[in-house]
Amino acid sequence: MGKCCLVTEEIERDLHRSLPEHPAFQNETGIAALRRVLTAYAHRNPKIGYCQSMNILTSVLLLYAKEEEAFWLLVAVCERMLPDYFNHRVIGAQVDQSVFEELIKEHLPELAEHMNDLSALASISLSWFLTLFLSIMPLESAVSVVDCFFYDGIKAIFQLGLAVLEANAQGLCSSKDDGQALMVLSRFLDHIKNEDSPGPPVGSHHAFLSDDQEPDPGTDIADLIRDSYEKFGDQSVEQLEHLRCRHRIRVLQGHEDTTKQNVLRVVIPEVSIPPEDLEELYDLFKREHMMSCYWEQPRPMAPRHDPSRPYAEQYRIDARQFAHLFQLVSPWTCGAHTEILAERTFRLLDDNMDHLIEFKAFMLCIMEK
Repeated sequence: MGKCCLVTEEIERDLHRSLPEHPAFQNETGIAALRRVLTAYAHRNPKIGYCQSMNILTSVLLLYAKEEEAFWLLVAVCERMLPDYFNHRVIGAQVDQSVFEELIKEHLPELAEHMNDLSALASISLSWFLTLFLSIMPLESAVSVVDCFFYDGIKAIFQLGLAVLEANAQGLCSSKDDGQALMVLSRFLDHIKNEDSPGPPVGSHHAFLSDDQEPDPGTDIADLIRDSYEKFGDQSVEQLEHLRCRHRIRVLQGHEDTTKQNVLRVVIPEVSIPPEDLEELYDLFKREHMMSCYWEQPRPMAPRHDPSRPYAEQYRIDARQFAHLFQLVSPWTCGAHTEILAERTFRLLDDNMDHLIEFKAFMLCIMEK
């Protein structure tokens, strides 16, 4: 109560975008409950704070649970069931998209062969995983998906995604481009109905329907879920976790390669060092950073790697690490005075006096020498 955090403005901005068509969130009572749960979670876990899509999930939880129960369900989803989903890099979601691509190749080989670049499908299906189908399927149908998710975990989302693709395989194979594929899937998902739902239909309104198309008769969510379990339910949780671990290495390596290329792109115009030499120096700098973070005892207290910073500032080293690199790359040493020279050089480079410098500052030091 009475405390503010950096994500408060983001939460306020999204409050009225959370199930705006539902009566529960058309008045201040529902909005206030949503605000309290999201703000409480931001204080509980500042590392995540608040990310878009958390508001949609929390809104649905509040329809079925009390505020405190909704809060702990949100904790379970963000911290255990969908690890690393809710951050600015959405590493967990990218890992699951990579796993989903492999499952498509295994279970739907003809579709995979037709769609030469499965990353296009992954870009469409990303929202399925991030919002558990809540943002792209009528609410009364999507809540059944959430039931399956809480019972079977991410396995339920994988197999339902495969069932959706199989049901639309013919239309997807006939698509001439990604836009048509998106239209096929959006039209299908928007017309999924729940014949057992006691309330009136609440559509997601994401479908694309041209004048010459007949209305989609719709698919019952119970039938789609049953098909997903019967046709694609053979994957165990252990197998999926194994796939997740394998693909996580690839995704993280891809991120590291992207970071490296962006850092070099920023630094190259400011130094007169051949790109291949600059790449070797970056690898040396990063190795020193990693050695200190994971093998130094005791481990450093200051945060050395912050993915939220600009690429060129993500990896940073302290004075001791700098002194070691200084001796490695210096064309000359000063005997007993080398350490003193390294210490004074570091102080000059440490403009903001946080006792850390990034790669760009290190390279400017090399150039001066």
